[in-house]
Order: sequence, then structure tokens, then C-alpha cells
Amino acid sequence: MTSRSTTVLRPRLGATLALALVGALAAGCGGSTPDDAASTTPSASASSPSSPGTGSTTSPSPTDSSSPSSSASGAPLDVSACVRQKADSLSEEQAIGQLVMVAFDTAASRTALDGLIADEHVGNVIYLGGWDGAARVEQTSAHLQDQATEAATAGIPLLLAADQEGGEVRQLRGEGFTKVPSAKVQAQMSASELTAAAKGWAGELKAVGINVNLAPVTDTVPADIGRNNEPIGKYARQYGSDPETVTKASSAFLKGMIEGGVMGTVKHFPGLGRVENNTDFNTTGITDSVATPSDPFLAPFTAGVKAGAGLVMVSSARYPGLDATKTQAMFSKPIITDLLRGQLGYEGVVITDDINAKAVRSIPAAERATRYIEAGGDILLTGDPKSVPAMIDALGAKARADEEFANQLETSVMRVVALKERMGLISCG
Repeated sequence: MTSRSTTVLRPRLGATLALALVGALAAGCGGSTPDDAASTTPSASASSPSSPGTGSTTSPSPTDSSSPSSSASGAPLDVSACVRQKADSLSEEQAIGQLVMVAFDTAASRTALDGLIADEHVGNVIYLGGWDGAARVEQTSAHLQDQATEAATAGIPLLLAADQEGGEVRQLRGEGFTKVPSAKVQAQMSASELTAAAKGWAGELKAVGINVNLAPVTDTVPADIGRNNEPIGKYARQYGSDPETVTKASSAFLKGMIEGGVMGTVKHFPGLGRVENNTDFNTTGITDSVATPSDPFLAPFTAGVKAGAGLVMVSSARYPGLDATKTQAMFSKPIITDLLRGQLGYEGVVITDDINAKAVRSIPAAERATRYIEAGGDILLTGDPKSVPAMIDALGAKARADEEFANQLETSVMRVVALKERMGLISCG
């Protein structure tokens, strides 16, 4: 891909004008799970679906009069001048790289992702495969953040994520990490006790450089399904069988994470509690035929958003009562844009469940990437580092050819940069 300013992606530029400016802009730029791709067993490979469990251009002034990015409702996306300045300083590749989170498998060498960060400008990483010992994770996190150079990410630090739900889903283990109990056990604590415990667990993550936890699970598993629900109930990942219990406990966990300096994530929107099979390994048995826009099982997600979750993870299951075309949730505009962003009013970052899962793998990686952004999503989480170049190339090519898509892409970049500002990773001081 040719280096070019994010200006190519801005709403004020039509696709035709953007294409006409490509040459000039390039010349003027100096720079170049059980889901969640998160394994519950130390032997999981990042190249397979998860098992349960300075190159920047000159920044515009903060008073830049360019048309603001739009939210799902069509209103201007409410971001600070600092966020807009940082986002506008990114080259096209750096901007798109902010929309990718790639898996770092425990069996890989410490430098395994250096090339993707430097050459593909990947802006986010998730630890997978069961990492043992705080010292090793801390050293790896420091190395990864050292790769977030001016040339690679315009100096914007990485989101470094882990799946530290508790029970069988704990990516970080051994010395320095508490053996966090399962969600069902956590739910037996009072709200204040769980918040205090989660704050302590967050402190362990923060100490090793982890700044995002892909938890809590806000799925409700009905009692009559229980362990027959393969992705959640089988592993006791749910806080309860009714939305009230799930809301109370997940919100308490989320509050503790945020108080402890780690951003939390609610998942797996709009809920995996009623499906039969795990989307990581199956293309059938992944339909929730009960969910509707008034589903009480949406309540824990709404509560999590109100409690300050910085990310919402969307599933790859199907929900015909929410999208009559039976399109999988991560590719569904009715589910991401209309329901989550519209009805629930969420304007933050939406992240995929593993976009390399078997449920979606029949779709070419490039198409998965563009369809997700078109649906209203932001960060593509992939358990397969090899899929990254194709996805990034596809996003750039479509943005240059399609003005509406370019506008969506810019808005997604703004959301991610805004989240990093909220987390204290960037400032304009």
C-alpha cells in the first residue's frame, strides 16, 4: 500500500476526489478464544480458531474546520480536539492498523509480531495460549510497546489485551496472577466484594502492561440449557441464568477493572447464552431464534455500557429475530448499527469475536474485514496473524474506492483513538 494521509478517508472528500489526490498525497507524506480468539488451554495455537476458554503527516490545528466524523445516528462523533488531531496525523496505513488486534501466542518468539507492527502498522495485540508468569508477560508487554514507534503507529501505544475472565478462561497464569474463580463463583460475592476483588485482579494485569481485559461475560444462559450451551454454560463462564443476576455481577466486575486501571469489555453481543454450539469450531447450531430487540437478555449489555465498558465484543452467531437475513452478528448492520449503537445508544468501540473462527472462515479474510466495518464495527480481532495483510489491504482499497465506506473507516479510527485517550495512553500535552 502507498503511504497517504488519512485525509483520503475524510467525509469532506468524495471518492473521485480522493482517487485524484492519491498521487499528490503519497508524494507529500514522509512516512511510509472460546471466542475472542482466546484459548482456555495453554496449548492453543494462534493460527487456529480459539478453544473455550516518523511516518505521520503534519497534524492539523485543533481548530481544524473539517467535517467531523459521524456517529451511527448521523450526529457528529463527540471526540476531543486532541483525538481528532492524533487521528488526522496518521497515514492511511497507520489509521487502518489501529483497527486490528492480532493474537500473540505463548509459543511464539518475543519478536514474532515486530514485523506486523512495523510493516502493517498493527495497533493492538491480544495474548493467547496461556502465558505463564508475570515477569515474562511484563517483559513482552514492554517489548511490544517499544514497537509502537512514530513510523509504526505514529507513537500511539498499543491496546494490550488478555482474556482474564476467571475459571477456565485465564490467559495469564502462574506466579504473579491470582487464580480468578469462575463467573458463577464470582456471582456469589456481594457487589462490593466482587468490585474490590476485580480491582485487585486488574492491578495484576496493569503491573504487566495489560491495559484491556476482554471480560466480563454478559451472556445469560437459561437454567434449562445450562451446560448444553457449549461456548458459555459448559465452562461456567456465565454469572447466572437470569439477566438481573448477570447485570449485578458483571457490572461489579467491570467497575473493579476500571477502578484498577484496566479497561473492561462486555461480550458477546447480543448474547451467546441460547446457542448450542461454539462458533469457534462450528458453522451449525449457532443460531439464537429467541432474541428480539426487546429481549431482556440485552439488559446486562446495556448496564455494562452505562457502567463504562470501553469495548463491546460482538458474536459471530445468527439472530433471525434481530436480522431477518440471518446474517451473522459481526456482519449485521441491524445488530451493530441499529440495535447496539441506535437502540442501546452505544458510541464506543465494537470489537469482533475471533474473526478467524470456523463460523466465518468460509468467507475470505478480506471480505470479513470490509463487511464488519460496513456493519458498524471497529476493531478486527484475529487469532491468525497471517490474515492481517489481506484484511488491511482490503480496507484501504475499499476506502479509496467508496466514499461512504471511507467515512465509516474514519469514524472507527476516531473511536479507537478516543478510547486510547480515555485510557490515558495518549495526550496532546
